[in-house]
Amino acid sequence: MEHSNLSLEEIQRQLQEADSKRNQLEKLLNDKREEGKGAIVEQIRNIILDNDYDPEEIMNLVLRRRRKLVSDRQYRRYVDPENPNNFYSRGVLPGWMKEKMVEQGYDPSSKEDRETFKASSLTLVEG
Repeated sequence: MEHSNLSLEEIQRQLQEADSKRNQLEKLLNDKREEGKGAIVEQIRNIILDNDYDPEEIMNLVLRRRRKLVSDRQYRRYVDPENPNNFYSRGVLPGWMKEKMVEQGYDPSSKEDRETFKASSLTLVEG
């Protein structure tokens, strides 16, 4: 498909479709990863039991070391009230957010405008 012949509206529509498709694929990926956790837990439990150890004792050792390495920091998560598949937590601004900011007269490169936009146009989700 020749993209240079597309209208502004068509380009924006295709970008929205791509963002939507990406969000769907990310959700599917997360769902698949969650499904696989049960099998991994069973494998770990069998390894521990096959070696005549108590699973709770071994897991306490695993988790104690892990806690030292992993931050418990919770980042704020903002959701687009018009489309709950659109969310932002931190890092590079997603296309849908930049587009909405420009539509509402905000400058995506301005930290002040980003903070104002998040406060006025997005929903903060706790946890």
